[in-house]
Parts: sequence; C-alpha cells; structure tokens
Amino acid sequence: MANKVQYGLKNVHYASVTVGTNSVTYGTPVAWPGAVSLSLSAEGDTNDFYADNIKYFTAIANNGYSGDFESAMIPDSFRTDIMGETLGTGAKSGIMYEAADVQPKAFALLFQFEGDANATRYALYNCKMARPDIESSTTEDSIEVQTVTGEITASPRAFDNIVKASCANTASTAYTNWFSTVQD
Repeated sequence: MANKVQYGLKNVHYASVTVGTNSVTYGTPVAWPGAVSLSLSAEGDTNDFYADNIKYFTAIANNGYSGDFESAMIPDSFRTDIMGETLGTGAKSGIMYEAADVQPKAFALLFQFEGDANATRYALYNCKMARPDIESSTTEDSIEVQTVTGEITASPRAFDNIVKASCANTASTAYTNWFSTVQD
C-alpha cells in the first residue's frame, strides 16, 4: 500500500563525499541526532518557447534543492568532517577552531519521512552546508531550547546529474541498508 500522507523527520545521517573523475565514493553514514525540520525548495528555471502562436515547448531545469535544516545541535563530527573545523590538542585539547579560509566539504544527506503506510527514505547526494548563525538568549521563567539552522544546497552530481533518490519499498535490501551505506 502506498502512503497517502507524510509527516515527521527522523534518521538523519550524513556521509562524506570523495569525488573522482567519473565517480563518487561515500563514507560510512554518521547519525545526526536531534532533527527538527527540513525544508528544501526546488532550484531551476522554467523557460517557455513560443511558436505557431502558442506555448510550443516548456523546458524545466533541475538544479537541485536549497533550503534549511534545523536541528538541536550540529554534531562535533560534522563540524570536523564536513565543515572543516579542527579540534585542538595538547594544552588546547577540547577547543574547536573555525578557520576563515576553509571551505565546507560535500556530503550526502540521508533521512526519512514517516507515512501512514510506511516510511520513505531519501538521499541527497551532493550537499553543501553554509556556516550556521550563532544565537541563543537568556533564560527567564522557563528554559526555551534553542536550535541551530543550516542552509543546505543539494546539487546534481557532475558525472551523472543525479540529485536525489528515495525508497519506500520496505522489502528491498536498499531500504534495509539505507542508513548503513549510501545507496548509490
């Protein structure tokens, strides 16, 4: 039975990306706990061509997605693996450093949306995340949890133009292994 509705966000993982000439290699997916929301908008223009006094052809470009991912915190492993931050050693042990000249690395983003019949699992294969803002506020009468929001761009892979994959077939091996290895 196919889903009639979707809701919820869970099982968010990221995997590092190593780009070759005609291929991509993905690292082992790492759990990203504390997912709050994911909102991505389709990127790409629509161009109409007119002939014979009508709209004769419409071309739609798929440039991937961009938007926001909100979570409780950004895992330290993501900060070092993908954002390029470094963890101090020796006397500087425990200090996380962000250098101005480091570019974030590409990563795959894996996640699932719940459904009335079963969950649908997704993979975005070529993502980049901009540095999130730093913010919080004072505690007053009650504690209000502050979240972190990062701007994510998911682009097509250069060698095959694939942007995204999804799987809702719970009987498939791909579905079962979705969060243990990137299903390419």
